[in-house]
Amino acid sequence: MKQKRHLARIIIAAVLLASGMLLPQVVLVKPGLVYLPDILLASAYLLAGYDVIAKAWRNLRRGRALDENFLMTIATFGAAILRQYSEAAGVMLFYQIGEFFQSYAVNKSRRSVAALMDIRPDYANLLKDGELARVPPEQVKPGEVIVIKPGERVPLDGVVLTGTSLVDTAAITGEALPRETEPGAELISGCINLSGVLEVKVSRAYGQSTVAKILDLVENAGSKKAQVEQFITKFARWYTPAVVVLAAMIAVLPPLLVSGALWSDWTYRALTFLVISCPCALVISVPLSFFGGIGAASSQGILVKGSNYLQALAETEIVVFDKTGTLTKGNFEVAEIYSPELPPEQVLELAACAGAFSSHPVSQSIRRCWGKELQDVKISDYEELAARGVRAAIDGQIVAVGNARLMKEMAVEVPAVPAAGTVVYVCAGGKFAGWIKIADEIKADAAQAVSGLKRLGIKQTVMLTGDNAAAGTAVASQLGLDKVYTDLLPAQKVELVENLLGQLGKNGRLVFAGDGINDAPVLARADVGIAMGGIGSDAAVEAADVVIMTDEPSKIAAAIKISQETLKIVKQNIVFAIGVKLAVLALGAFGLATMWEAVFADVGVSAIAILNAVRALRIKG
Repeated sequence: MKQKRHLARIIIAAVLLASGMLLPQVVLVKPGLVYLPDILLASAYLLAGYDVIAKAWRNLRRGRALDENFLMTIATFGAAILRQYSEAAGVMLFYQIGEFFQSYAVNKSRRSVAALMDIRPDYANLLKDGELARVPPEQVKPGEVIVIKPGERVPLDGVVLTGTSLVDTAAITGEALPRETEPGAELISGCINLSGVLEVKVSRAYGQSTVAKILDLVENAGSKKAQVEQFITKFARWYTPAVVVLAAMIAVLPPLLVSGALWSDWTYRALTFLVISCPCALVISVPLSFFGGIGAASSQGILVKGSNYLQALAETEIVVFDKTGTLTKGNFEVAEIYSPELPPEQVLELAACAGAFSSHPVSQSIRRCWGKELQDVKISDYEELAARGVRAAIDGQIVAVGNARLMKEMAVEVPAVPAAGTVVYVCAGGKFAGWIKIADEIKADAAQAVSGLKRLGIKQTVMLTGDNAAAGTAVASQLGLDKVYTDLLPAQKVELVENLLGQLGKNGRLVFAGDGINDAPVLARADVGIAMGGIGSDAAVEAADVVIMTDEPSKIAAAIKISQETLKIVKQNIVFAIGVKLAVLALGAFGLATMWEAVFADVGVSAIAILNAVRALRIKG
């Protein structure tokens, strides 16, 4: 509605302007109409420019005079004083046309991003005492059961209790194909239930749900400005006063210093100079380009928390990966069990009981392989040891399950096992009991991720892992990574990242991608931290600057490509806007450009730069 009113205002002002410019022909026949052209031109001027004049006055009262509204007001007032009524009205009219196209482009960009992120659930069907009640998602507590009917949006994260269905996850992950879901499957909010009725046990309150976090990330992304945006803001702050001073010098100095120079001629040149100098194209198009890039990334399941991170991604030189859950699936399976004395089943039972309270994928795979419930087993003094394993007292006997480092700490000698998988040692009562080999599968697109990064010109791809050398080297070799560091504690990962940061060029950036809670310190230390958001821990997602909702490492290359293309558009707009303005400013100063050319240098350049910026929304990774 607002845009329609704006358009109607422009059309009426254009009719008034055209009438005022054509009526002098009528005045020759009917001298009584001598003032009518001026009245029509003044009406066109006021209709087109009343809000510009009002903003200039308000800003002047607040001490913020030197902006585009001030420049347009002074320039057009000056033109009117010089009796250039049609040019004064024309400048205001074409300025409004430019504002209309700018508004249209910005709104289109915002609508596109809003459509991509239109995932806020309106309600939840809460199941209580066998009856359904439609309530706001914020009122549902973890542990309560909700019902999701076909066609409804999933309001909260949870686990499916009953029902099977296809779920459209495109708004969250960018994946076109629906996913099948069944009892026991995790369901994330923001998706759309396509077919069956699902009963879901809520696992998180709305404020901690996937959809709430995504909306928060998108809404706050604009608050973190890129260096280019900060530069443009500072540039406009100094640029506008500078051109006002130059315009004053153009108006005053030649008539004072040059014989025969006319005040009216040089004042007109100065006013033209002011119109040309408005920095609208830069001030609007640069942030809009970054906004479009963030929107393009969001449509592909990549959430960027700010335009500063989008710019940093474009400057990436080194990409560092965690292994488990990032390059590999983290779906560990027991491949082999060995013991010098005990039956394999007993070694497996000891390991399963020791890791009964652990959420680590290795412990989960061991419990899954054991396949039994804990019965009459007393577990006490449970302790989870970061990047080493677990330790607990089982029926009074100390059992430790973990890597060679943990065994060394406990002074237990273990055999070296040359294996491509993860080897978990088991010791009971201070003696070596056996080992379990765990195999982890590399993600389908992991090799594509590494090759994609190399095509984009990334100088180094590195993997850091707490896993053993054999497992880490095998994965790195298979994927074509440049370097691999194994047997690392979280603190050692941070140390290595700091060493790699020292290898960057002057403007180079380091990206770290991880998914686990032990990756949070490294994610925070890297220039850009990327978290695998689908199965990643909350701590990793909070610490990261970019979240990959699909858990696909290939999306890292897509994010960097989007950022590089966005930065190209930003640079194009800067070069184009400054180049055209400088050329027309020079022409205006020498009297070779009228206010009509000045209008193109301001409004035309702004419109072209903004339309170019909108292209960022359509970038594909």
